Amino acid sequence: QWYQRRVRGTDTSQGVPQIVSNINACQMVVEAIRTTLGPRGMDKLIVDSKEKVTISNDGATILGLLDIVHPAAKTLVDIARSQDAEVGDGTTTVTLLAGEFMKQAKPYIEDGINSQIIIRSFRKATAFALKKIQEIQVTVKSDDPEELRQLLKKCASTSMCSKLIAYNKDFFSDMVVDAVMCLDTYLPLNMIGIKKVTGGSVTDSKLVKGVAFKKTFSYAGFEMQPKTYVKPKVLSLNIELELKAERDNAECRIDNVEEYQKIVDAEWSILYSKLDLMVASGAKIILSKLPIGDVATQYFADRDIFCAGRVTQEDLNRTVKACGGTILTTVNDIREADMGQCDQFEEVQIGNDRYNLFTGCPKAKTCTLILRGGAEQFIDETERSLHDAIMIVRRALKNDSIVAGGGAIEMELSKELRNYAKTIHGKEQLLITAYAKALEIIPRQLCDNAGFDATTILNKLRQKHAQGAKWMGMDITSEDIADNFEACVWEPSIVKRNALTAACEACCTILSIDETVKNPNSNYKAPNAMPGM
Repeated sequence: QWYQRRVRGTDTSQGVPQIVSNINACQMVVEAIRTTLGPRGMDKLIVDSKEKVTISNDGATILGLLDIVHPAAKTLVDIARSQDAEVGDGTTTVTLLAGEFMKQAKPYIEDGINSQIIIRSFRKATAFALKKIQEIQVTVKSDDPEELRQLLKKCASTSMCSKLIAYNKDFFSDMVVDAVMCLDTYLPLNMIGIKKVTGGSVTDSKLVKGVAFKKTFSYAGFEMQPKTYVKPKVLSLNIELELKAERDNAECRIDNVEEYQKIVDAEWSILYSKLDLMVASGAKIILSKLPIGDVATQYFADRDIFCAGRVTQEDLNRTVKACGGTILTTVNDIREADMGQCDQFEEVQIGNDRYNLFTGCPKAKTCTLILRGGAEQFIDETERSLHDAIMIVRRALKNDSIVAGGGAIEMELSKELRNYAKTIHGKEQLLITAYAKALEIIPRQLCDNAGFDATTILNKLRQKHAQGAKWMGMDITSEDIADNFEACVWEPSIVKRNALTAACEACCTILSIDETVKNPNSNYKAPNAMPGM
């Protein structure tokens, strides 16, 4: 015998009441992040079960930290994560759009219109909107390096407008563009390292065009090692260079002192033979994932060689990719090809910490952002904001088509969809008009968050767009409307395309669910069931 029961927090009904219940649950999630949209958006302070405090206005971060029980509402978390992974920015936008699509569909569901008709209409409207974006997007010529740089900088600035670091967006947009331009053709995100150092001003943050990582734990003799090298050879290892106490690793039964001395001598000779082979290789910098003990540290210091043990796997991998060579598990037969090289190595003081910097790496183009700030939560939010900006700049480099932000593209699509709806007969006309109205949530919410009169601003925008001014959007600074393309409020068109597609799919998924059931005992076996059944 098997049975099923409803999931905690869901409606127990079927059909229309179930769809309406799911829409209401999603609306509650949207309300949680509605106020974070735009340059005047508020931040959320989230305290988890371990009392860890997170301050953020990034949609994906907030939704990821919320403990959402309702299974239908979790769909909004998924689309925010997909937007963050695919594009990097627009996570609040995609959640707001999905919520508003459902809100506009709700009266029609309650009036008895079949949800499949609504789903078909919304998909048709989305396809039309995507086609319109393709038609009106502006492609910036990327032949001129300076023009391309200005495009990327403006896209990064627009992304950071709504973040905690908005007042320093010019400083950080330069840094982000420089970081992305450091990379090679494929723009691998893992070649941009981000290190956080508490203390100092946020403007003390800097970009290192190479690999940088915090000084590892060191033993006596470390300070005697040189801290600057020019064109050194770099040897990366996964070997422990330390004398181990016998009781930790083995048991030896001996009956005289001479036998014990032989064991000690053998251990020392094994260690020194390894050290001799490393010195003979010509390497001037030796990095290891495992500890490098005090004997080895002093041995290297006597020979003007720098060493660092307990280097994290991520930092070691990035150093190998940047400088070349391989991570060795033995020091026998070290070849020239196994070692990397960089133009310069130095150890510098940053705040209270010391950092090892590898610059001029020949094998792969890489960089490291070192972030400063007063509070740990502020630096964490700065990191999240820069991640969004880096993703946007990468997307703008790969897809050099842009549209105007600040609600301009949404108002233009809304106008086009209203005109398109008039050419269709039947219920679809009403539903596509409802979709067009839902797009106005972006400029409306921008107005509400900034404290402006949303009705007046939206009426002005509708009038201007009807007259053919397709790039008119909100101007936060003057509490009015402006041509956002001329004002350089630019976003890669892929952000809007991805947001519309994801929001529509999430809405259609919720509208197509008419019952929520769960089998609480999925491992239950019938009494007479055969083994394996």
